Amino acid sequence: MPQGFRHRLAAGAAGLCAAALGALLIATPARAAGKGPIKIGVISEESAIVGQSISQGAQLAAADINAHGGVMGRKIEIITYDDHSSAADAVRAFQRAVEQDHVKAVVATFISEVALAIEPWAARLHMPTVTPAAASDLISKQVHDNYARFKYMFESWLPAPLLARAVCDSASELLVKPLHIKTVAIMSEDADWTKPLDAGYEACLPKVGLKVVDAIRFNPDTTDFTPIYNTLEAKHPDLVVTGIAHVGVQPTVQWAAQHVPFPLGGISAQATNPTFWKDTNGAANGVITQTGTVEGLAITPRTIPVANEFIKKYGHFPAFTGFTAYDSVEALAAAMNREHSTNPNKIVIGMEKTNMIGTLGRLAFYGRKSPYTHAARYGKHWIQSTFMQWQNGKQVCVWPTNICHGKLEFPKFIKLPKLAAK
Repeated sequence: MPQGFRHRLAAGAAGLCAAALGALLIATPARAAGKGPIKIGVISEESAIVGQSISQGAQLAAADINAHGGVMGRKIEIITYDDHSSAADAVRAFQRAVEQDHVKAVVATFISEVALAIEPWAARLHMPTVTPAAASDLISKQVHDNYARFKYMFESWLPAPLLARAVCDSASELLVKPLHIKTVAIMSEDADWTKPLDAGYEACLPKVGLKVVDAIRFNPDTTDFTPIYNTLEAKHPDLVVTGIAHVGVQPTVQWAAQHVPFPLGGISAQATNPTFWKDTNGAANGVITQTGTVEGLAITPRTIPVANEFIKKYGHFPAFTGFTAYDSVEALAAAMNREHSTNPNKIVIGMEKTNMIGTLGRLAFYGRKSPYTHAARYGKHWIQSTFMQWQNGKQVCVWPTNICHGKLEFPKFIKLPKLAAK
């Protein structure tokens, strides 16, 4: 278990003085309020697998915490809200969670635009809030630039510039050195989170030996990727690095159907879903993407047990947001236990002390001096993220190579420099 949950101190029993019936009646509600469940709100899109995994992961974490004594002797209660991927609905849910349901913390959304809409309300209502997947660097930048106001916001996953660094690190080891790949094009949806991602790509790809020959940003409502692929093919890249989350199926299906000759790598959030192979009717074969983990991979001693809990309760392996949401609730509960308080300012202090073995690595948050204040730390000693490739219906972990032992395999229509040289 993460730190703070194996050795919990039982809450001291409060004595009641039965001096008078009136005094007893006055004292009873206050006592009940202090002994009732600690509520955590969870806001996500329940119709999406990525969003549904957030609420499921939070529920599993709460059950685990409660089975080990709760927080200060009190149970954790998860209250879920469906935001329908709407910033307006998410803000209304956030306001209801805080002002009507009296939650003590919130875990919210995988969409950057939604997280950015919630962030000012977390500041206004002094509500500790963790986003388990939203990647825009503006989230942590606001905390860094105006700490006193925005200190209540945390990210339990990596911001976009660090995701770009992970893509570059993996590309260097998997593609540049062994496959002689030298040129790359960037293909990203036009969204808040991809602006810093693309800037990160353009900065770090050349450093690992990849010349950027084109960069295309497309509307997330795009349904025909033929013109985009035609444009990219004219530039003859050895590789296309993606930054896509709102789309995924259509560009993948057309890539395979049209035998586009370069590999697709980078970040394709929908490709992390266990249903993506079926959703694309197998067109995903060969697609590489950053993810949290894959089935059977033990990133930490917590990964497989939590995955097994998901499968037992919900009948499927979760999207990576299920793991990050699980860790978010564990971190919040540990912070409350650590500070022995549900006061929002003390929860923030407790969260800043987080240093725990989570499901996807050691979770800790950057401090006030970092441009990524309150975002999850990146690196081999922290959260590194993993890269998987779809191979014959399975998600195969291919990087980092110290824990992943899969080898890259590509469809026959892919033209690689190393093969062309033979």
